[in-house]
Amino acid sequence: MRRSLKFASVILACTAILAGCSDQEPAQGAGAAPGGERPPTAVSVVVMKKAPQTLTTTLPGRAAAFQTAEIRPRVSGVIKEIAFKEGNEVQEGDLLYKIEDDTYRAAQAQAQASVQKAEAGVPTAQSNLARQERLVGSGATQVELENARVTLLQAEADVAQAKAALRSSEIELALTEIRAPFEGVTTASRYSIGNVVTANQTDTLMTLRRLDPIYIDLTESSVNLLRLREAITEGRINRNENGATEIRLTLEDGHEYPVVGKLDMSEMAVSQTTGTYSIRAVFDNPEGLILPGMYVRATVTVGTEEGYLIPQRAATRAANGELSAMFVSADNKVETRVFDEAQVSGTNWLVANGINDGDKLIVDGFQWIGDGAPVQPVEAKINENGIVEEIAAPAAAPAAQP
Repeated sequence: MRRSLKFASVILACTAILAGCSDQEPAQGAGAAPGGERPPTAVSVVVMKKAPQTLTTTLPGRAAAFQTAEIRPRVSGVIKEIAFKEGNEVQEGDLLYKIEDDTYRAAQAQAQASVQKAEAGVPTAQSNLARQERLVGSGATQVELENARVTLLQAEADVAQAKAALRSSEIELALTEIRAPFEGVTTASRYSIGNVVTANQTDTLMTLRRLDPIYIDLTESSVNLLRLREAITEGRINRNENGATEIRLTLEDGHEYPVVGKLDMSEMAVSQTTGTYSIRAVFDNPEGLILPGMYVRATVTVGTEEGYLIPQRAATRAANGELSAMFVSADNKVETRVFDEAQVSGTNWLVANGINDGDKLIVDGFQWIGDGAPVQPVEAKINENGIVEEIAAPAAAPAAQP
């Protein structure tokens, strides 16, 4: 009897639940669109307007020292002193290495003595020549006069030769002090005090690099170069009045380098293996933040072009290069447009054709809709961080007081 009562209670509970569900269905259906259609999806849109836009291109690059010198000895000897601290900066003319100079000082003294000896013979030769000139008409022969002249010339030549040898010995003595040819940062020394070095040896003592300013070596496709020149020739791209090219860097960690660089040189040849040509930019590097060999991405300002900006987040680029984006049609339905040509402008795509002023580009909410779907456009803007922000509608005027 008790089991029958429990079973009846379960049936009554299920019936109550089903009745509650049937009562709620009309209430839920009351908010649906007429005819059972799905209500329009709210999407964020940006109103398009044609304007001159900055045209940029992003290129890969590597940092290289502004100046590099491999320090080698120019005279032979034993290293007596290493005057720099490895890895630190040195100024132009600072002493780097000192080589034992005893033998070079002795050679200089010997050369100085040779000069004095040669100079001592000049007055005697001059006196002999003067005597022969006085006696040439009273017994002295012309041959003796010419011999006296040759002797003087030889004495003067001996002096010149001795002085040249002295100058050579002075140079060799000075080269025992190896000094920095320019301001830069030193590497670790490959030789220690007491090591023997030879003049113009193959192995370097150390390497000196100047890091401020610093070079950035960039590579660009030759195809893009031809397209750029064609666009400039046709007048679609306007260059800066002064012709300067602005270059900005993004470092390996994603941070933007705060210094704007400038174009230094472009290689007037295309690589036969890679089909690219080289561009060199120069940047101030006072803090030494950029080091040689560091990988960077450079954003080069090419010029300006009239067109419309499509944020990269709102567009899709196919493998064949075609760019597509979704727009809201006049009857508030989704339509996809495909653009054959698109240029890079910062974090946007720059499109010149296929868009009119006032067209509404969908920038958010397009992930769940397709062509022909009804939508409710909500005007928005994209901030500098790429985040979509809705534009608040103007506040309604307060109702008139009765």
